[in-house]
Amino acid sequence: MPPDFTQDKNLKVALVHDYLREYGGAERVVEDLHEIFPEAPLFTSYYNPSGLGGNAGRFKSWDIRTSWMQHVPFANRLISPFRIFAPLMFQSFNFTGYDMVISSDAIYFPKSINVPKNTLHICYIHTPPRYLYGYATSYNYKKHWWTRVGGEIMNHFLRIWDFQFAQKPDILVANSKNIQARIKKFYRRDSTVIYPGTDVEKCKVQSATLRLHSGQESKVRNYYLCLGRLVRSKGVEVAIEACNKLKLPLKVAGSGPMLPELKKMAGPTVQVLGGVTDEERVELLTNAKALLLLEEEPDFGITSVEAQACGTPVIALKVGGYLETVVEGKTGMFFRGNGGQVTADSLIGALQNFNNLNYWSGEAVRQACLKNAQKFSKERFKKEILELVERNLKK
Repeated sequence: MPPDFTQDKNLKVALVHDYLREYGGAERVVEDLHEIFPEAPLFTSYYNPSGLGGNAGRFKSWDIRTSWMQHVPFANRLISPFRIFAPLMFQSFNFTGYDMVISSDAIYFPKSINVPKNTLHICYIHTPPRYLYGYATSYNYKKHWWTRVGGEIMNHFLRIWDFQFAQKPDILVANSKNIQARIKKFYRRDSTVIYPGTDVEKCKVQSATLRLHSGQESKVRNYYLCLGRLVRSKGVEVAIEACNKLKLPLKVAGSGPMLPELKKMAGPTVQVLGGVTDEERVELLTNAKALLLLEEEPDFGITSVEAQACGTPVIALKVGGYLETVVEGKTGMFFRGNGGQVTADSLIGALQNFNNLNYWSGEAVRQACLKNAQKFSKERFKKEILELVERNLKK
């Protein structure tokens, strides 16, 4: 396929995303889609650059078109209760004149958009909304009885609507086999798996440069790492508890509502760093003994790919998307929680096993990690998206 396929076709393309108020894996996918279609405007329910922190500059030059929620007072605090109105926000957008619309869907029902009959609608699903189907989320709407009752009533209707909205796109794309199975279960539709992309080459180059300047690896790989959004569902508090008990060095990097609580939990061997830049992220991954991944129902596991692109193995709970990104015994170690839940005791056993094996610090593991990460490169993602587009526009 020629690299300028989209320009040759003179396609008019639009991108749609839940909202832009935090930066995570879904937003990285939207960035990659925008690199493929740089002229495409991004339609979203709400845009809050301050919530993106150091990543706000990534979207500064984009053509971002927001819904009426942008003008609601205190909108940033109303994201969760306003989910009942999210379909109305997206259905207010007009896509007349567009050849193709690609929606990025996880929370706020952008798949509910209305497009003209001859417009191709591809929906990239990061996950069916976790709060609708019993999966842990970063939002604690069940904290008080009145929000719990109201939330469950609201979610009953949203589940019905979510099924109906999932029938609207022409094509559903799942971000993993794990999510493909959820789509089949909850939406009764087939989907195509296209894994999210990671900038593997950038990670490899920066990591190699760091290794060159840092000397022997044995002097560098002296800590474990938790990296990502600091929310309850990620299990970071369990990692801190385990490393406190074992007196093992642990670094925690990321931003989120749990940051103050985690800082209070940290013992003398634990550093809670807060938010980090992309360069600091690669440095932390490169110099870590292993990345700890403790989410109980992960959708995919893009951070595990980033770690492997830096030559660093992973210790992960044996569930969900981690099973697709980590090669057991070669690029990482799995462990099982107690009764399906991650606990400090179950993690302590895994950390002790990992510490007792010199194998994990060897060159064979580093090479296996680099090789496996290549399967999830950004270039591969773009190629598969363009192939999907070309295949379906010809129909």
